[in-house]
Amino acid sequence: FGVVADIQFADAEDGHDFGGCRRRYYRHSLRLLREAVRAWADESPPIDFVLQLGDSIDGQNVRRGEAESALQQVLAVLGELSVPVHHAWGNHELYNFSRARLVRTGLYSRPAGGSDGPADRECHAYHCSLAPRLRLVVLDTYDVSTLGTDPGSPRYQESLRVLREKNPNDDLNSPAGLKEPYFVAFNGGFSQAQLDWFNEVLKFSDENQEKVIVMGHVPIHPYASNGVCLAWNYEAALSVIHSHRCVVCVLAGHLHDGAYCLDSHGVHHLTLEGVIETPPESNAFGTIYVYEDKMILKGRGRIPDRVMHF
Repeated sequence: FGVVADIQFADAEDGHDFGGCRRRYYRHSLRLLREAVRAWADESPPIDFVLQLGDSIDGQNVRRGEAESALQQVLAVLGELSVPVHHAWGNHELYNFSRARLVRTGLYSRPAGGSDGPADRECHAYHCSLAPRLRLVVLDTYDVSTLGTDPGSPRYQESLRVLREKNPNDDLNSPAGLKEPYFVAFNGGFSQAQLDWFNEVLKFSDENQEKVIVMGHVPIHPYASNGVCLAWNYEAALSVIHSHRCVVCVLAGHLHDGAYCLDSHGVHHLTLEGVIETPPESNAFGTIYVYEDKMILKGRGRIPDRVMHF
């Protein structure tokens, strides 16, 4: 299967990150995605699906009035593949669209049936069988978040309370001086309802001797992060994973440098390098080959090859 993260396409000239020191190649990111799709289409045997790890378009599209057109361009390129694409929602999706709107876009890859995800239909978490004894769980790492929600809603109010409790800064995107620097508005967290649902899915996979791949936009292990790009209540999600035997790998984006760790319970945490900060002459995508006892990542451009044993 194919993996790609942080495309952040905008039909705009190159720019820089919020710190002003890292180059972002907004327009070129779509060309790099096309290259990835061509490479995946040439795979033999063919790939079975693609995991798009979030931030498919950049937040600046909303002020340019180009959110819909940018998203359609990205989805059109991915749509050239004849396989399913599973989407995580990132902060940039939520800068561009409300949750209620995202549910009605091609980024809503949760199955139509109500039994595959939490009861809250706006929570973009779900699971599905990828192959015999192999399951995918997509987590919504912004289930608790101030992004993409109506300021008058209970979800927003509760999220703001959680954030304000840990972050007294005027700029809620600033980690300056914080004991827990990941409590910033561009991250998010998991509701108890999603964690309870996640626990039940993993219990099912344990009982059926399945291997589970988990994906979400924000990393959930501090060693697969820079200490800032981390889910607010990552420990709660890790606790669920570590209380079961089935999870072999957690895939995330958000941190454009990428990161990797093998945790104390033998779970691989792979944070993929972002397309958006990849120079036009390089790339940042991968193909993962699944075997009985391991997964092998063949990376392109900035993404190194990796063998992940179960």
